[in-house]
Amino acid sequence: MKLTPVMEKYILHWGEMGTRWGVNRTVAQIHALLYLSENPLNAEEITETLGVARSNVSTSIKELQSWKLVKNEPQLGDRREHFATMKDPWELFYAIMEGRKQRELDPTMSVLRECVLESEADKSTPEEVKQRMKDVLEFMEILDTWHAQIKGLPKSTLLKLIKLGAKVKNFLTKK
Repeated sequence: MKLTPVMEKYILHWGEMGTRWGVNRTVAQIHALLYLSENPLNAEEITETLGVARSNVSTSIKELQSWKLVKNEPQLGDRREHFATMKDPWELFYAIMEGRKQRELDPTMSVLRECVLESEADKSTPEEVKQRMKDVLEFMEILDTWHAQIKGLPKSTLLKLIKLGAKVKNFLTKK
């Protein structure tokens, strides 16, 4: 795949942003390349285009597949695996949010629930500390409920909700 200067800039920046979001640079760059690509790419094409090691491509593809951001798209007459990603930013957003919830929010809420339960019988933990743990758990449960409500909304409704945000803020601050 031949990259234009602006495509290179996009891919390099996406890699840099990936590191800030806790994602390996190559993983983010491969995702960006697949997002910009008109057709599914095989591992060799990704390796050649980005100039990264073949083993790094394989590992990165597995990571992206675990996030459900990349899927295998077989090509007629070619035994090699070809990979593609969603082209709709909203679908990507939903997939990333679901992945982060499963990897970060769910385990944290599980441990917080255990801590809150264990703290009830623990006489050595100060009451203020117990309350802080309960507050964090309550906050995260609110976020979890919000996530469940949002992920069920059609894209058009979510877009209206986002655009409505400033109007709601203005309405609520007037009262």
